[in-house]
Amino acid sequence: MPSQMLASFAGAIQASLSVLLTISYGVIAAQTNFLDEQSAKKISKLCVNMLLPALLIVNLGSELDIDTVTRYIPILVWALFYNVGSWAIGALGTRVFKLPKWVTPAVTFNNTTSMPLLLIQSLGSTGTLTQLAWHDSDDVETIVGRARSYFLVASIIGNTMTFGIGGEMLGAFEEDPADELDRHLRDHVSDEDLAESGECDQDNQGGDDGDDGQPDEGTSLLPDRFNRHKKAAVSNTYNVLTRAWDTFPPWLQTTTARIRKFFSPPGIGAIVGIILGITPPLHRVFFNDVTEGGIFKAWLTTSLKNIGELFIALQVIVVGVKLAISLQRMRRGESSGKLPPVAVTFTLLIRFIFWPVVSIAIIGALAAKTNVLGNDPVLWFTMMLMPTGPSAMKLGALADVGGAGDEEKMAIAKFLTLSYCLSPLISLTVVGGVKVITEWIQ
Repeated sequence: MPSQMLASFAGAIQASLSVLLTISYGVIAAQTNFLDEQSAKKISKLCVNMLLPALLIVNLGSELDIDTVTRYIPILVWALFYNVGSWAIGALGTRVFKLPKWVTPAVTFNNTTSMPLLLIQSLGSTGTLTQLAWHDSDDVETIVGRARSYFLVASIIGNTMTFGIGGEMLGAFEEDPADELDRHLRDHVSDEDLAESGECDQDNQGGDDGDDGQPDEGTSLLPDRFNRHKKAAVSNTYNVLTRAWDTFPPWLQTTTARIRKFFSPPGIGAIVGIILGITPPLHRVFFNDVTEGGIFKAWLTTSLKNIGELFIALQVIVVGVKLAISLQRMRRGESSGKLPPVAVTFTLLIRFIFWPVVSIAIIGALAAKTNVLGNDPVLWFTMMLMPTGPSAMKLGALADVGGAGDEEKMAIAKFLTLSYCLSPLISLTVVGGVKVITEWIQ
């Protein structure tokens, strides 16, 4: 089947180049001053806190139901396995070879959302995914939608670990988590109590409109009465939480604070999507056609789908903007930052060679010899791709949070630039996965 393999390779290369070109558009936007560092941060925050949760709600909710929910359990187990395995490999390699501390998160966290989602979308347009059709009714749109939901489920584990322990790998969160949460609660209580003491009402009468009493971009568009009720509700909530917090014994405060770090908007979006999917009445009203009782599909679900799909390309463009900013700093000679060859080689080997080989071997064997993974070739293929690819761009944000020095930040920026330039290497994993599935398993 040389011609089929060549076609798969050509399709994979085209899909990888499509991802690289999308990144380059972000670079162009930064170079032409359409986007700067601050705007990129705001867009990235929008993507993580609003667009990705919407995408998770729609994709997971539409694909999940009582009959298919068990199909996603192996994905969660696999995602936990390769994330913890990557963490162990990264930590061991850093200790044994005396590598910089950023190597551990660089090995642990790969790009689990924007890159694979855009890659799958591009592979669908090249026709490569049609080889993985489960049955005759599987068209490209159905295959892409199913693959997207599989990647999003896997991203839950990666995002949870990133938010939960990513900062600690780079030395962030040196403050005790319980002390940090205690300070957060008391800061908000003091702020809201101050607002309720009379200054809030004074602000509502004119302070929000600026010093000259005229509206500005910071002026709330909501009525003053609504703002007062909102502030009162926030104040009461924090007061209740603080009183409850004070009753906790020290061990429970520490446990609560550590668990809190693992909660994130994408995680909440995933939970909502799962609930909507596996609850038959909710699944019907949100995801069925209007003629079948889907009273929310045409307006609410569609609106969430519209903003959710913005995440895929927008987040990749942000990656390009961040890379452009890093390149600009390098050209200006700001804290050049040494990039140890051993650290780069070790990390890239794990991300682009080790995990592709291991994942294709393990998933291929499980699919061929057992029924653990079911009969969906798209599931096998996406699970082969999940541990692979460049390190997550969140690595740069973790360095900022962790208080890393300028040289270390520039070293990370250089590494990420190199890593994404090598992202077309994913095409080898694509070809290997398709070949194993079509010739050895099916």
